[in-house]
Amino acid sequence: MTQSQALVVLKTGTNVFLTGEPGSGKSYVVNAYAAYLRTHGIEPAVTASTGIAATHIGGMTVHSWSGIGIKTKLDVRDLKYITSNQYITRRIDHASVLIIEEVSMLTPERLSLVDIVCRQVKQNHEPFGGMQIIFVGDFFQLPPVVKRETQQHAQTELIAPSPIRFAYDGPTWMSINPTICYLTEQHRQEDGDLLELLSAIRHNAFSTDHLYHIQKRKIVDQVIPDTVPKLFSHNADVDRINDEVLGKIPEKSTVFPMSYQGPDSLVATLKKGCLSPECLSLKVGAAVMFTKNSPKGQFVNGTLGVVEVFDKTKGYPIVKMRNGQKIMVEPMDWIIEENGRVLAQISQIPLRLAWAITVHKSQGMSLDEAVMDLSDVFEFGQGYVALSRVRRLSGVYMVGWNARAFQVHPDILVKDDEFRRASLDTETKFSTIPPIALHHMHDTFIARVGGKRKKEKPNTQRETLVLWNEGKTIAQISNVRKLKEGTILEHIEKLVERDEIQKSDLSRLLTPTISRALSNIHSAFDELDDSRLSPVFQKFNGTYTYEELRIARILIPSKQS
Repeated sequence: MTQSQALVVLKTGTNVFLTGEPGSGKSYVVNAYAAYLRTHGIEPAVTASTGIAATHIGGMTVHSWSGIGIKTKLDVRDLKYITSNQYITRRIDHASVLIIEEVSMLTPERLSLVDIVCRQVKQNHEPFGGMQIIFVGDFFQLPPVVKRETQQHAQTELIAPSPIRFAYDGPTWMSINPTICYLTEQHRQEDGDLLELLSAIRHNAFSTDHLYHIQKRKIVDQVIPDTVPKLFSHNADVDRINDEVLGKIPEKSTVFPMSYQGPDSLVATLKKGCLSPECLSLKVGAAVMFTKNSPKGQFVNGTLGVVEVFDKTKGYPIVKMRNGQKIMVEPMDWIIEENGRVLAQISQIPLRLAWAITVHKSQGMSLDEAVMDLSDVFEFGQGYVALSRVRRLSGVYMVGWNARAFQVHPDILVKDDEFRRASLDTETKFSTIPPIALHHMHDTFIARVGGKRKKEKPNTQRETLVLWNEGKTIAQISNVRKLKEGTILEHIEKLVERDEIQKSDLSRLLTPTISRALSNIHSAFDELDDSRLSPVFQKFNGTYTYEELRIARILIPSKQS
């Protein structure tokens, strides 16, 4: 499924599980949908299962949002206490769309607790109180951490203990029965071998051929590049490496303490999710990684560099990035806000030492290069997450691996096949709904949740689409609409780009002249490497009209990614 197809589904207001491989554009789709809702006066509740993921999306954890905090179970008193908190009840009551990122790291029990709180606050017995629910994530990523605890007072618990581990097996997931949107395009990795390797792991088809690619990237400790971040499975290895390498630099550290404001619980959430440490120690020559996106586009979360000097006036580090650009790095804010009001905030230099990081902390990042030691991998998916952080195989430096490094959970393999098939069913279902009907569904949902319909000018392309769907020719549409045929063809071209007209329906555009010349015209577009009509018109010395060339351009086959 493409990103645009997924957006069409989301806009109908149906509950959705948005999934796909790393780099398939899940975050892009969520951001685009949130922006769409905001243009209609609807503020979605954007949450995540972990603090790290929450800081990436500028939201809060679903635990904080719902008021369940660190609780793994609720009794009647707990529920009464949560629903008496005016801040929690206000944000839940006002929410009509709830987005939960990294749902793969949320246990079924925690998901059920959020559901109970939402239904209680909204006084609505529908799942989550009737909100549109959007789960986002990839179950091949790291699973939830399940602590083994002695259960007490079981008779008062609203959710009984359960051995179920994955969110999709829980009763809450089943009750909302989300429509599956499985994104299949790739927007991160730039290397065919790496894509094939990751796909093999996802399909449990990792073979000696794939291992050969890993073995080619194996290095020994003595030749590990100091400036490349290292991924380990355990925090102890990360801290050891960073401390060791920083200590080798013969100069005094410059220390940057974190500042913060707000309730302790929310500040603690921000600290936990912030990849910059509470006390950042830097030296000239330190390998660093940015931990936040620059609003000006100067760097992104995961950009690598080296501290070159400290500014003499402000004292902030000046970092030289891989592209040669130098930038003075000033403190940035991590915030939790609600309805435009800041609830909690921390400020820190958006850097961390980049010699080492845990695989868990790397989840959600895109890296140019990474050293990986997968020798002590203890969890399904850790090796997969580590490899999927980089854009190309040439950026992988492998120290070692164990038998579990390239394995994924067997239950996920089965479930992923179900998700893929369900997504294909979704595509089929929505492809049969006429565009006009889809627009009506979108408008109906906006109205149902109290949004404002945008005042739109008459959509001339939509009017053309209606006539096209009635089976009329270009000449007939031109006559009805009193517009030139070239203008109608412009409309058709735009509608094809937006998948509102399928290329398989374009055969009625063909004339004998175009049919005979189609191959030559397509070759001319390819040879000139130019999508404009005028260069092709000139190449053929006016043999074909602009309208004929436009039809040929519309019929150019889509390039496969």
